Amino acid sequence: MVGTYAAVLVVCGASLAIGQAAVGLCGVRRWSWLAPAVGLALVCVACWGTVRLPGGGVTAAIVVLLASLAAIAYLRGRLEGGGEALRAGAPVALLALAATALPFIAEGHFGILGTSFNPDMSQHLLATDRLAGDEGSQLLRQGYPLGPHAVVVALHKGLGIGLVQGFTGLTIAVAILASLTALAAFRDQPALLRIPAALVVGLTYMVASYFAQGAFKETMQALFFLAFVLALRESSHNSEWRQLPLRYTPAALLAAGSVYAYSFPGLIWLLPAAVIWGITEYAVSRFGVSAGGAAAGGPRTEAQPPPAGPPAAVTGPAATQPVLLASLAFTLLVAPEIGRMIDFQQFETFDPNGPGLGNLFGPISPFEALGIWPSGDFRLSPGDGAVPALGYYLGAAFGSILLVYGAVLCWRRRETALLAGLAAALLAYAAARLVGTSYATAKAIEIAAPIAALVIVLPLLRRPVARLYLAAAGGCALLALANAPVGPTSYSPALTGLRADVGAGPTLVLASRQLLEDEHGAPYIAWELRGGRVCIEASDEAGAEPPPGVRYVVTDLDLAGPPFPGARRQRAAPPFQLWQVNTPTSIATPCPLIPVRQAPQAPTDR
Repeated sequence: MVGTYAAVLVVCGASLAIGQAAVGLCGVRRWSWLAPAVGLALVCVACWGTVRLPGGGVTAAIVVLLASLAAIAYLRGRLEGGGEALRAGAPVALLALAATALPFIAEGHFGILGTSFNPDMSQHLLATDRLAGDEGSQLLRQGYPLGPHAVVVALHKGLGIGLVQGFTGLTIAVAILASLTALAAFRDQPALLRIPAALVVGLTYMVASYFAQGAFKETMQALFFLAFVLALRESSHNSEWRQLPLRYTPAALLAAGSVYAYSFPGLIWLLPAAVIWGITEYAVSRFGVSAGGAAAGGPRTEAQPPPAGPPAAVTGPAATQPVLLASLAFTLLVAPEIGRMIDFQQFETFDPNGPGLGNLFGPISPFEALGIWPSGDFRLSPGDGAVPALGYYLGAAFGSILLVYGAVLCWRRRETALLAGLAAALLAYAAARLVGTSYATAKAIEIAAPIAALVIVLPLLRRPVARLYLAAAGGCALLALANAPVGPTSYSPALTGLRADVGAGPTLVLASRQLLEDEHGAPYIAWELRGGRVCIEASDEAGAEPPPGVRYVVTDLDLAGPPFPGARRQRAAPPFQLWQVNTPTSIATPCPLIPVRQAPQAPTDR
């Protein structure tokens, strides 16, 4: 627990300080709630840029520490509204922290999030372990974005925080920073409305569901997309931003962070949002189109109110310099990653014949992005959980009506950035649905969810219907968090290393009952030894002989003697050891085959 929350504190603290300093250098003197996301983006860039230098993770940690101290020194005497921001942000951060603690409270321990939902953390931990040891890995060779992994290496080498605790802490920090970032849209609202609105947008159902399976990359991308849209909004809504030459640079920094966390696919959401927003703002400025769609200079009756919303953003020649400066900042930051982005296009996720469903049971409903989905497991179909199917359909209908109504109100209020973000999210979903896999489509739904929630909540916040939505969506998000499985508390690459020794097996793993039952260890162990036939049993229940056909046995290193008569120790791989047994291999074995591309599933909805 100490290591996990130390990681949360370090990531949040560095992100807030560095992000606000970056926004301040762009000319903004008042506190901005874009700072959490901008800072996290820069921390990812800095860690990946330095983790492969001499000193590795220690160097990365020192760089982030020095950047944080420099940021604090720069902000002293320059920052306005810091006390107000603290009063507004503290309750949101504390409530988000409490919400993300639900999985660990329910399970009674800290550890790897979502091991029986999604086994991908196995690969991330292995790649991070190799990166910390200055070794190569498959993900590194494939151009996989490793910015978040570099952050965990910096925590591990610089502060001695374990890899599991580092990833868990980073995942929690992202949830907190997302909720704080949402405050940029609600800063003028009363606290009783602002706090739940920010929490529901930052931790909406699909984001909570991906948090529950330890999918930190997707929650980071959702955060960067949300912040990018809000950065566009600030450049037109905020009078302090509108005339700044660097007003688009925070959005560029967020785009760079998206590249280092999600590679080039991250731009699939950000670039269309920027283009759609730019075209819309140009139309408003050039042709005088009002929020209601009429010419601003046309006739208006007394019954017709004046156009709502702020003045249009500065466009045309006056916007050229800010766009060029933002483009330059983005290019300089991502230039070192271009080669790896090219390599990443061959990754198996982009192969239509690749993972397909991944850890899903089937395609998921796009209505889950609306936030009202009363299931602890987003992969389940309506009615498969504790709530009848009618509850899902009513929630989807309610959310759909509010989304359409909210979009109409956003147009009337000239919330062009929000509508551009929503349009970009719909395009990304359509593209994934048409040419991608169900696995990729589910990610598109998750990344769209905070924007959908924001379009619903922001224009309706002072109306009673919004409070009903906040209560329903908040309850669904808490249900997803409480249902999250928490796996092993520590990690070693040794079990993965044994795959070369055991091959197709069959292999028996004897593990402690605590690991198997309390820490959901069976799916995790099976995935570590994927590619072969694997049986898993509690060490205190092992019989006198291994299952038929078993050739190898993996036990804890502290086992004094052979697990079965005649077993020969092959080698030690702390904290495990490998034994070979003399059972006939020609007979059928009950050990199931663990496919390389599909992990064992364990559907739950408690």
